[in-house]
Amino acid sequence: MAPITFRKSYTIVPAEPTWSGRFPLAEWDQVGTITHIPTLYFYDKPSESFQGNVVEILKTSLSRVLVHFYPMAGRLRWLPRGRFELNCNAEGVEFIEAESEGKLSDFKDFSPTPEFENLMPQVNYKNPIETIPLFLAQVTKFKCGGISLSVNVSHAIVDGQSALHLISEWGRLARGEPLETVPFLDRKILWAGEPLPPFVSPPKFDHKEFDQPPFLIGETDNVEERKKKTIVVMLPLSTSQLQKLRSKANGSKHSDPAKGFTRYETVTGHVWRCACKARVHSPEQPTALGICIDTRSRMEPPLPRGYFGNATLDVVAASTSGELISNELGFAASLISKAIKNVTNEYVMIGIEYLKNQKDLKKFQDLHALGSTEGPFYGNPNLGVVSWLTLPMYGLDFGWGKEFYTGPGTHDFDGDSLILPDQNDDGSVILATCLQVAHMEAFKKHFYEDI
Repeated sequence: MAPITFRKSYTIVPAEPTWSGRFPLAEWDQVGTITHIPTLYFYDKPSESFQGNVVEILKTSLSRVLVHFYPMAGRLRWLPRGRFELNCNAEGVEFIEAESEGKLSDFKDFSPTPEFENLMPQVNYKNPIETIPLFLAQVTKFKCGGISLSVNVSHAIVDGQSALHLISEWGRLARGEPLETVPFLDRKILWAGEPLPPFVSPPKFDHKEFDQPPFLIGETDNVEERKKKTIVVMLPLSTSQLQKLRSKANGSKHSDPAKGFTRYETVTGHVWRCACKARVHSPEQPTALGICIDTRSRMEPPLPRGYFGNATLDVVAASTSGELISNELGFAASLISKAIKNVTNEYVMIGIEYLKNQKDLKKFQDLHALGSTEGPFYGNPNLGVVSWLTLPMYGLDFGWGKEFYTGPGTHDFDGDSLILPDQNDDGSVILATCLQVAHMEAFKKHFYEDI
């Protein structure tokens, strides 16, 4: 890839004074992934009718949107017992301006590659957490006139839904339009920093997501698996391929004829089975699947529109490789469906109560990105499959037109997978998955041959 020149780095602060003080975080903010999540947008060369300055438009509108989303301009601060809080101090976000001698056509299918890293603002986690921006953006201008915009957002502050809310409002303000949805910032609605109300009856605890995911048989840790070289691929599934998979799943004895399995349940069940085959597990190998659930509409009452924070939690479906492979696709899909259906208002509250009672939250934090061998690891023999199928991830227009490609930045952890809607909006999907190099070719073979 052609070299990239970093022209300038700016600190963007809210355009007007904002509330300052210590801001308690909810339990779901402080577990799981607490590092930054990158997303990339690619734009064709702006048309001749566009007369604005791309960098100035982005900077000015970002400053204005931070007035409404001011927690993002603050900094995290560690507390005792593996917890942290948000210091709303308006220290600002980072914005980088860069140029490349390359052309957008150099990227071919835009699969995440190590070259993407130069297009994304990097986070140095060796720095004290109190100094790390929670939101970083980089605009890169290419020789062909095209543009890339990458954003790197702290998952300790927001989940995907909230991150995209902020980014879409940034685009609206850049186009000269008013804010569409005011963010709801009060995390006390999820009992942040406060005790829960008493349960009506003694709650039944069944949160497998707080258990250590299984190790390979014969191993007592996953240290060696974490070290193995990985590779990322983007695998498309057409609508006809999806229909075949859903017909298989829904035609099984494990299906509910009245409802059937969703796209996510079907594709994820297929991915789980293919991974077990590719990894050549013994039949008795335990395997866990991490599933990310948005609880906004599952709470009673539902969370307010525009809730800005983490309202997702991970649940786990578990089986053995032998069971998954010997049974039909509907069996895997049914395990996933059951895990998702378990997430009720009471389930969420029990999980929050459990975390509040923990002496230390570090064992629930995914610190793999920091080189840590602690925290949950959903690599071999496990998987984590996140759905972006319902996220409003396309159509980000800052005034020079919508992007022609959006996708995840690099994600290089074994077992880390995303299911994305195709940008054509025809019902087809794309699996972005990271597996060990030793397993990927076999996985791709099973992924398509088993349809």
